[in-house]
Order: sequence, then C-alpha cells, then structure tokens
Amino acid sequence: MSDLLQTVSGTLPASAVRGPVLAHEHLALDLTRGAGSAATLTPGHRAAITEELASLRTEFGLGLLVELTCRGMGRDVTSMARIAADSGVAVIAATGWYYEPVHPAELSRTSAELLAGTLVGEIERGCGGSGIRPGVIGEVGSHGDLPSEPEARTLTAAALAAAATGLSVATHARFGRGGLAQLELLTAAGLPPHRVSIGHQDLLDDPAVHRELAAAGAYLAFDTVGKESYRSDRVRLRLLLALLESGYADRVLLSCDVSRHGYLLSEGGTGYGHLFRSFLPRLRAAGVDEELIDRLTRRNPLRFLTGREGADDGPADDGGPADGEGRADGDGPARRR
Repeated sequence: MSDLLQTVSGTLPASAVRGPVLAHEHLALDLTRGAGSAATLTPGHRAAITEELASLRTEFGLGLLVELTCRGMGRDVTSMARIAADSGVAVIAATGWYYEPVHPAELSRTSAELLAGTLVGEIERGCGGSGIRPGVIGEVGSHGDLPSEPEARTLTAAALAAAATGLSVATHARFGRGGLAQLELLTAAGLPPHRVSIGHQDLLDDPAVHRELAAAGAYLAFDTVGKESYRSDRVRLRLLLALLESGYADRVLLSCDVSRHGYLLSEGGTGYGHLFRSFLPRLRAAGVDEELIDRLTRRNPLRFLTGREGADDGPADDGGPADGEGRADGDGPARRR
C-alpha cells in the first residue's frame, strides 16, 4: 500500500501528519432530499467551518480531516479545497454512494461492475472537471440489518473499486446496524477487512458485535461523538472502554460527523472540536494515557487510509509518542495509566 494520502490539495505523506485526524466529517453537503432541510452545509457556512478548523489546528494540532460526503450527497470538492487552503488543515475527499433513500435514479439498473468503473474514473481522474481526486471510498451505506439490493450493489461496487485502486472503504451503518452484513459483503468482493471501517458503531449498544467486527480485522468508527440526541457520550465512553479492555485499541476510529449546519459552533452546536474538548478529556479521566490517545486519533486513521495491516507498522508512527506502556496489540487488554 502507498504511504501517500490523496488530499484535495494533492498527495501528502502519511508521516507528515503529526496531529490528530478527524476520521468522519462533512464540510459541504446537501441531504435535504433524504434528511430534512437542516441537513446542509453550504458555501454560506464555509467561513464558520474554516474558522473552526483553523482554531482546532492551533489549539489541538489537527492535522487531517476525512470528508465522507460522496456522490448524491451534495459533495463540493472545490469548497473542500478552499476550506483546506484557508484553514491549514489537510482534507481528504471521498467517492461512492450513500444509502438507498438518497440514491440517484441512475443506480436503479446499473451493475456493480459498471458502478465500480465510475468510482475508479473519479479516483484516477478527479471529481467532475475539478481534477480533485478522492482519497477514500465512503460513506457507502445501508439502513437495516441487511443491505437492500441497491445498497448491496453500491457496496460491492465500492469493494471492487477499492481493490482496483488501493483505497479503503468507510461505511454508513444507520444507527450502527448491519455492520456484520456490510463487512461480509465487502470482503466477499475481495476487499481485505483491514481496509474497511464500519460506521456509526457508537450508536450500537452491542459490545459482542463490536468484538466480532474487530476480531475479523475491520475498523469500528465511533464517529458520532457529541450527538447526544442519538446516543449519550456516557454510553459511547462505556462502549469504547469495553472495546479497549478487550484488546482492540488498534481497531477504533473517532470523529464527530458534523452533518448539518446546526452542529456548527457558530450556530450553538458542539462543532468539530467536541472530540478534543469534551470526549477525550473524559477518556483520559477514565485512565487512558496519551500513547493510546495518539493511537486512536492519529495512528489508527492513518493506517486505515494507507491500507497498512497490523497494529503499528507503517509511517503513522513517525513523529508520535514511542511505543511502550499503554500499548494494545489486539491480543490483550489496552493498558491504562
């Protein structure tokens, strides 16, 4: 796998990312067709978003944001590039198709192989006429315990495109459900599990499923941190600590999934920084040390994006804390202070 990340501003060595990564966010989207009029982030919100990210870069060293708005979600890669340039935070754009309620009509009779060709075209040549190339496939989704037939085709297309290009796949599992079925479908199409991140697992209060996904080698995205109307951070913390104690610290990704303008700080929301300002302090108070925080917020997402296999191989260690106390290798409990 390549050690280079494809960002909206060009390629970036993974070793150059010295600060934390937000593994699932949105900077420009329009989900009004499937989620209501508030589910937008428009050019009118760009200044507020840029200010938030620049502040997080200054205060917490935010090094990278993975933007998972894909086809049919109002993706605007040009706006992403402007936000990246003005904030100083590197941004990775995505390709793929979301879950069925927002699928465009063109998907109704198109084979997975043809859909994969569309994704490969974007990955190799850029989105639209922008020349801006995606660096991840996602958030490709389903909305039940089993994918619908159109969702199965778009998930299969994502796996085929990922196998052809070397990119990894991030999913949308609505309310955390259906992750095992998603993983089975993606791996059946030839994608190794360590190149899959199953989304919204912090919304699923089922530690047994979490352990099964992690044991299979997939990443679990605890990516709706701060969305208290869906699940309290108290429960998220309990679920995360259970996963860490089971020895799967190397399988977790963290983010806030800002997916509507009401979540922005400028509109009274918790913003992109809730992970750093609220959730990580609670994780530290529970006894998680800085080496493990770095693993969760930097090394894991970089390893996922570059397709590296294993707990700590590859470039993600450069510049970070040395391994030692606090390490979890996937075969024993994560140590705390």
